[in-house]
Parts: sequence; C-alpha cells; structure tokens
Amino acid sequence: MKIAIIGYGKMGKEIEAIALERGHTISNTFSSNAPFNEQSKIDADVAIEFSTPGLATKHINLCLDHQLPVVVGTTGWLEHLTEIEAEVSSKKGSLLHASNFSLGVHLFWRMTEQLSELMNQNKEYKASITETHHTEKKDQPSGTAITTADLLLKNQEVYKKWMLSESQTLENSILPVTSKRIPDVPGTHEVTYKSDIDQISLIHEAKNRKGFALGAVIAAEWLTDKKGTFTMSDIINFT
Repeated sequence: MKIAIIGYGKMGKEIEAIALERGHTISNTFSSNAPFNEQSKIDADVAIEFSTPGLATKHINLCLDHQLPVVVGTTGWLEHLTEIEAEVSSKKGSLLHASNFSLGVHLFWRMTEQLSELMNQNKEYKASITETHHTEKKDQPSGTAITTADLLLKNQEVYKKWMLSESQTLENSILPVTSKRIPDVPGTHEVTYKSDIDQISLIHEAKNRKGFALGAVIAAEWLTDKKGTFTMSDIINFT
C-alpha cells in the first residue's frame, strides 16, 4: 500500500517507520518545507494526516478532491466536523479521524466510562481531569482529554459540562479539566475522584509515539476500501 504522510514531524517519521515495518511504501511526505496544497502531485492509496489544527480541514478537503482516503490524527479542528462530514458524503470520500489512535488510550476510555458509572452512585467524590503534554502541542486541552471528559459526563448526573481551568475546584455542576505544557514529558491523562477521606485515580501515560503510529497505520489499512466518515470505535471493539 502506498501511503502519503501529511505532517512529517516527529509523529510523521514514527508513522513512516511503522508503515515500512508493515511492508508499505511511503509515496509522499509533506511538511512546512514542502506543504500539501492545490499544486501538490500525490500518488498514494491513503493519506495519514498529523499536522496542525489550522491546516487539518484544508488537508482533508484536498484529500477528498483527490479521492484519497485520509486518516486524521490532528486534533483541535472538530468544530468543522459537520461540514467535513457533508463534504465526505457529497464527494463519496473516505475519512477516519480520532483524537487518539493508541489501543491503551481506548482501554483507558472504556475504564473511564465504567468508573464514572460506578462513581455516579458515590457523590461524595468530586471528579477532575488533568492532561500533561510537551510544549510543542498546540491545542489545549488535548483531544484525548476532551473525549475523556465527554465520556465521563455521559454517566454522571452531577456534571453538566466540562471547563478548562487551572483550578480543580469549580462549582458542583462543572467538571474541571486542567491542561499542563511541560518540556520533554510523556503525554499523560489522569481522571481523579477526590473525597474528604481518600482519592481514586485512573492514569494513562504514553511512553513513546509508537502506539499512536501503529494505530494510525492500522486505521489506514482498514480505511482503504471504505466510504464514509469513521472513528477508531469502528475498528476497535472491546465487547
């Protein structure tokens, strides 16, 4: 399979290494020095996009114009999802997007759902979410943290919405999400429930980028013969 990588930074290079290990060919790489635009010539079976929030929708639309299936790992653009889904439908395109491609994170999300359902019966505990990433990550909070918050809210009667906050103590109906940017740290997401007498935490820490890269390549392999808009939930089934 020929893969085009859009966003050839650290993540793009990790995707390249995993793709080559799995017997694929890298046909194109695009970066700030060689941007993907209307004049770009591309010869690929699928594209994997890990760039920046401000470029993601442009790249997706260009892939749709090329009738090129695209896997998107960039976060921070989902306010445009409805219009992108309409474009995918009208152009009979193929899009798979995820805030995180790691199998471990999807297990973390499943445990977040189960824990939030259990803790809904124990209202003396107050919930909070903390995410920590390296300083190069642009969006705050991370897409993974947003998904985590949304999953927690599904099973909690107390919390009506989440809010980005430096404080982990907000009014009772608001779930606080704290975002930290620290040089050279692994991506870490923590769900915490605190009471006056104890604390319960659920933590996912990414040791490296390999898990994300492998998930993205597996998603690309899965997407090539599909039409429509998909997420990692369409691939991963823990039932």
